[in-house]
Amino acid sequence: MTARHPLLWTPAELAEAVRGAASGSPPESLTGVSIDSRTVAAGEAFVALNGPNLDGHDYVGKALSSGAGLAIVARRPADVAADAALVLVDDTQAALERLGACARTRAQARMAAVTGSVGKTSTKEALAHCLARQGRTHWATGSFNNQWGVPLSLARMPRDTEFGVFELGMNHAGEIRELTAQVRPEVAIITTIEPAHLEYFSGIEAIADAKAEIFEGMAPGAAAILNRDNAMFERLAAAARARGLRIVAFGEHADAEARLISVALGAETSEVDAVFSGRRLAYRLGVPGKHLVLNSLAVLAAVQALGADLDRAADALATLPGLAGRGRRVAIAVADGSATLIDESYNASPAAMRAAFAVLAAARRAASGRRIAVVGDMRELGQEGPALHRALAEPLTESGVDRVYACGPLMRHLYEALPERLRGAHRETAAELAPIVAEALRPGDVVTIKGSLGTRMADIVKPLLSGAASSQSQTPSC
Repeated sequence: MTARHPLLWTPAELAEAVRGAASGSPPESLTGVSIDSRTVAAGEAFVALNGPNLDGHDYVGKALSSGAGLAIVARRPADVAADAALVLVDDTQAALERLGACARTRAQARMAAVTGSVGKTSTKEALAHCLARQGRTHWATGSFNNQWGVPLSLARMPRDTEFGVFELGMNHAGEIRELTAQVRPEVAIITTIEPAHLEYFSGIEAIADAKAEIFEGMAPGAAAILNRDNAMFERLAAAARARGLRIVAFGEHADAEARLISVALGAETSEVDAVFSGRRLAYRLGVPGKHLVLNSLAVLAAVQALGADLDRAADALATLPGLAGRGRRVAIAVADGSATLIDESYNASPAAMRAAFAVLAAARRAASGRRIAVVGDMRELGQEGPALHRALAEPLTESGVDRVYACGPLMRHLYEALPERLRGAHRETAAELAPIVAEALRPGDVVTIKGSLGTRMADIVKPLLSGAASSQSQTPSC
C-alpha cells in the first residue's frame, strides 16, 4: 500500500534520481513522497506539481511547515526560508517520473498492471489482497492510475518490495503507452472492453487499441491476461502476440485457460468452481456479483503468472472486502430503523451499471424492505450518451428494483423510459436529489448509489453515512 517506510529514500539518492540540485538541511532519510500539502506527513518529500488549476509551488511553504523533509521544486518559492531543504529540478512532473523510474529499477519486484473499461480498481485491489499474504506487496490505494498517480505510486515503492500491483487508466489514446513504459509489467490484465470514454474515441475498437498500449511496456514472454468472453478478445490477442506475449484467457468460454465452470451467486458472497490450466479449484469470493467472479479468474491467473501460490490466493479471496465507492456495504440509520447502503458512487459506465443492478437484485432485504437504485449521469459517452442511458431501463425493470431515483440531464432519458411505478424522483444534481433519497428510505431497504465521478454521487452517500438521514431531509446539501 502507500504506507510510509522508515527509509524510502535518502536525500542524496532522491536528488540523484531526479537530477536535481539540493540545498538546505534535509533529514537523514525520507519516509514517503507526497504531492498534496494537506496530507503530507513528517519526513516525506513534497513534489510541487503544476496542475491545470493549482501550482504546487504555492503550497511548498505549507508542506515544509507541516513537516515535509524537503520539497522538489522547479523554482524557489518566495515564501520559504533561505535554508529550506529544496531540490531544484528542470520540471517537477519529469522529476516525479524519474523518481518512479529509479524505484522501479532498484526493486526486484514482480510487477503486474491492470487496465480495462470496467473493474480496474477492484481487480487491482483483489490481486494486491492475494499477493500481500505471500510477500511484501506494494500498491496504491484508490485510483492512482494517471500521469501523476502512476509515477507517484512507483516513487513510493520500497526497495524490498516483492510484488508490485499498478492500475493504468486513460481517456485518450497514448496515455497508457506512457504509463506502461514506467511500470514495465511482467503480467498485464485487461478486464474487459466496453463503451466508455466514447466521447474521445471513434468506437469500441479504438478503445481496445488504446487499452492494448499496455503491451508496449512488456518484454517478450510476459503474460497478457485477457477476457475470452469479450468481443474484443481477438483484437487484443493479436496485439499481444505482435509483442511476443504469452496469452492467458479467462472467462466462461470453453477455450479459456482460467475458466468458470459454475458459480452460486449469493447476496454477499459467491461460491466459485473453476479450472486453471487444467486444474480444478473451488473457492469463495467475499464480495457479490458475477462480474467480480469473472475478474477473480483474472486475479488468480495473474497470481499463477507471477509465480505465487494459487491455493493461498484462492483462500485469500474469501476475505476480500468491499471498497468504498465500489460496492462497500454499510448499515445506515433511517427513521425508525436501519437500511443497507451499497456504495457504488465512485464511477459508472453502461456495463458497470448493469452489474450493479444485478448485485442489487440479489441483495437481502427485510420482508418490508425495498430495493432502490439511485443513479447519476454516466459521463464521456459522446453522442451515444442519451441512448445508452435509455437502454438501462430494461435491465433495471428486469432486476426487480422497486424504485429509481435519478439525477443529471442524461439520466432524465432513463427516468422517462421507466414504468411509472418505478419512478421515485429526478433532479438535475446529486445535491438536489440527496434529501429526497434520505427522506424516502425506510427500515429494511437496500439502496445502491451509482454514477460517474463528475456527477458527485458522493453528495448523496455522505449524509447517509453520517447517520443524518432524517436531519438532512429538509435542506439540500451544497
